[in-house]
Amino acid sequence: MAFVEIRQIEGDHIAVITLNRPEAANALSKSLLDQLNTIINKINTDNSIYCAIITGAGEKAFCAGADLKERRGMSDDEVIEAVQYIGKTIAAIENMRIPVIAAMNGVAFGGGLELALACDIRVADHTAKMGLTETSLAIIPGAGGTQRLPRLIGLGQAKRLIYLAQPIQAQHAYEIGLVEELAVQQNAYAVALEIAKNISKNGPIALKQAKAAIDKGIQADITTGLAIEHLCYKETIPTSDRLEGLEAFKEKRKPVYQGK
Repeated sequence: MAFVEIRQIEGDHIAVITLNRPEAANALSKSLLDQLNTIINKINTDNSIYCAIITGAGEKAFCAGADLKERRGMSDDEVIEAVQYIGKTIAAIENMRIPVIAAMNGVAFGGGLELALACDIRVADHTAKMGLTETSLAIIPGAGGTQRLPRLIGLGQAKRLIYLAQPIQAQHAYEIGLVEELAVQQNAYAVALEIAKNISKNGPIALKQAKAAIDKGIQADITTGLAIEHLCYKETIPTSDRLEGLEAFKEKRKPVYQGK
């Protein structure tokens, strides 16, 4: 059974990944994670894809996090292994070379929000709810939440959300910078698709290098970060796309980039 679906939007260089377990609020079962990793690997080797969107099937849930029903009966070691697998999969999303957008079409709790935190941009329906609720279950976020959340919204806000373990509304999430776009007139997927189309109009090599410069630089001091930026910039210089961008600007037309 396909617990994760992928489709490519022809002509726009966009891959749409859909978590497809709506009856289980798109929870992260082992089978779903296996399929998601296969799709991530497929996208990573496809140079025709410039941007990806991750969303959930149905209208109620983006992803409710770990599959707690599947976890019943597991030994302590098996639980630790299961959490590590979720964390490795989420890290694989974060490490995709192309920009990744989370279209949060419903609730995103625990591992579901951790998955969204690994994406580059988060778009949420105005009715969505999200939170890292693990401490209410006497555990802590174990798939990157304690690390990615404070880097995104600041130490105090992150501690507040994790300690309280209470879901927040999308509007609140937008106000504290947890999501970058709030979908009001359209659903989250429609807004995410529009963003993805605009991203994919730009140079694909430049997009990859910009992501690398940001993600690697943010983990370093400013001097090292600037050196990383310089190295990534140099990667764009010998490309045909850079020359195409200059020609298109000169001729006042839209550039046609080929990722070369």
